[in-house]
Amino acid sequence: MLRRTLLLSVPAISAVGLSACGFALRQAPNYPFTTIFVRVAEASALGNELKRNLAAGGKLEVVTEPKRLDSVEVVLEILSDQREKSVASLTSAGQVREFQLRVRVKFRLRTPQGKELIPDVELLQQRDISYTETQALSKEAEEQLLYRNMQTDIVQQIMRRIASVQEL
Repeated sequence: MLRRTLLLSVPAISAVGLSACGFALRQAPNYPFTTIFVRVAEASALGNELKRNLAAGGKLEVVTEPKRLDSVEVVLEILSDQREKSVASLTSAGQVREFQLRVRVKFRLRTPQGKELIPDVELLQQRDISYTETQALSKEAEEQLLYRNMQTDIVQQIMRRIASVQEL
């Protein structure tokens, strides 16, 4: 009986403890603007994911037509979006053992009138990946997965930085 009471009280006590410390699940960010134009290359996977995530919150209208540029409150410009791959280490025979993958994105946020809200910022994500010629196909798939993961991380960082803007 005592054991059962103890087992039932542990979740209740931990819930009270978590609520007292200020813990809360992450919510959609509140932006000080309602419309945004994202200037990015049409075929950019990062740009498409960024537009989707910005629109997913439901509080922000993402404008994609350049002719409506004068009706938006802010303009997000992706200045560069680069994927890089370099050799990180070699075997004693001179074969590649490890690659370093990088995603480098440079962006800025401004009003249509030119007032900078976030000056040029460069974000960098990098991952190391081991390489074996006998597993070339699976390593290629792993490389694409790592690039996608880094891209998602950068999109989340951009969204948090945009949400940190206090006023226009």
